[in-house]
Amino acid sequence: LGHNLFSVGQFCDLDLEVTFNRKTSFVRNLEGVDLLKGNYTTNLYTINLYEMASASPICLMAHATSTKSWLWHQRLSHPNFNTINDLAKTDLITCLLKFKYHKEHLYPSCEPGKSKKASHPPKPVPNSKWRLHLLHMNLCGPMRVESINGNWYVLVIVDDYSRYTWAHFLRSKDEAPEEIKTFLKKITVLLQDPVIIVRTHNDTKFKNQILKEYFNSVGISPQASSVRTPQQNRVVKYRNHTKPDISFLHVVGALCYPKNDHENIGKHGTKSDIGFFIGYSTNSCAYRVYNRRTKKIIETMNVTFNELSAMAFEQHSSKPRL
Repeated sequence: LGHNLFSVGQFCDLDLEVTFNRKTSFVRNLEGVDLLKGNYTTNLYTINLYEMASASPICLMAHATSTKSWLWHQRLSHPNFNTINDLAKTDLITCLLKFKYHKEHLYPSCEPGKSKKASHPPKPVPNSKWRLHLLHMNLCGPMRVESINGNWYVLVIVDDYSRYTWAHFLRSKDEAPEEIKTFLKKITVLLQDPVIIVRTHNDTKFKNQILKEYFNSVGISPQASSVRTPQQNRVVKYRNHTKPDISFLHVVGALCYPKNDHENIGKHGTKSDIGFFIGYSTNSCAYRVYNRRTKKIIETMNVTFNELSAMAFEQHSSKPRL
């Protein structure tokens, strides 16, 4: 034979797609990128490797020996081997032969400066089989800005099974143990399910005598991530990066129309009053509105806002006068 033969079976074993048509043949990867292209001549599909190599495929290059790989690694001041292969493939420098340079072992001079943390790929399936079986907890803070109620910290708790999230605001991180105890007591009574495992970060905010004694008394198994490895508690960690919903924010002082649901207004009575938005309730999910008719402050969610009128009034009053 005057040709080297390619095995179609070996291509398929490497998860490559081999396609033949009347005049050409293709070898593609799973992303649909053409790696080899052949032409049908003299009852054979032939591939010109010289033309293919000039087009870029480093996959056609022979492997360099271990000695040659490490020699160029030192000559080029210890770059990453992917960088060396890019240089060889793109002909950016001369005298660097077109081989695949690979890392077969660790190099003592490089490891201290190139050490990196282990990866923590996400799990597609939750660890727990029912609600409250595993709770993830994290304490965020101190925040850069104090809240309106004087809080600096946020205790975030996530149920591993349902991904339901609770957020508790604290003035100090010293309040966290008692807040956790109170939450666990309430949630077990509310849902009638026991908490089996509590997973937290490995620091003193959660590893203390108060929580240790409480967990032992109620049969909860505490778990902690490795030191300086918060990725192991990534479920609750990523919850802290969730974009906040600010759709409830409105312009203070804006004209609004709270629904008149406190009186028997009859069929033809006015169904809403005129008021002014003055803030948010500190005890419930509601707006605080000054009702101009009753001259009282009410808390309600049934309110329609006309914020543009407040903005127009502010702009009109801020214009310079003669």
